[in-house]
Amino acid sequence: MLETILKGKIMMIPLLICSVTALAVLIDRFWAFYTNSRLDTRKLRLDILQCLRRGDVRKAARICVDSPGPVSAVLLAGLQAYVDLDQKTPENIRVVVGEAMDDHSLHSMSAVQKRMWVLSTVGNAAPLFGMAGTVLGMIKSFETIAEGGMDPAAVGIGIAEALITTAAGLIIALGAVIPYSFLVSKSDAIELDIEEASSELLRFLANELPKIGVSDDHKALN
Repeated sequence: MLETILKGKIMMIPLLICSVTALAVLIDRFWAFYTNSRLDTRKLRLDILQCLRRGDVRKAARICVDSPGPVSAVLLAGLQAYVDLDQKTPENIRVVVGEAMDDHSLHSMSAVQKRMWVLSTVGNAAPLFGMAGTVLGMIKSFETIAEGGMDPAAVGIGIAEALITTAAGLIIALGAVIPYSFLVSKSDAIELDIEEASSELLRFLANELPKIGVSDDHKALN
């Protein structure tokens, strides 16, 4: 393997950098998504609504704090905005709490998608590095032909260099693009969970909670 890499010459250096960088990002993102997948968001939403039905905003907030993840972080921001709201009319709740959760969802999704752009960049750049290596290898082959005639061994070295870098670039690109597409689908699923959970909480806070009453709401997040 090392001998094959060395045959690729100078263009194997950026390709190796791309592969190592993509691998590091993949490990980081797969671990983050795995950790998030262990949280049952449906149960989280159910537990929060049960607490709110009892008028216990403090317990609902505690559940969010004890369940780290993008969905719980957005819901916690909504509960905090509700607690800080002076006039808890349905209109104020929809505007203030809705904006708070929308703003926080942007930060949460930014954390979810952190460094994923690296995979997209590697997927686009690796084939280009491979093509550059191909061009350099072919130039070397033609220079050999021009200088010493048609020496099959010498020409073959340049062609091998060209083929190695092309193959490496394509393999690295596939190794980045395919996981990137998978991670994007997982990111979209998390974004959908956030939208559903925040809409559900907002409807409950605006329509149902005023009828129930809140116990000790101003100390809810202390």
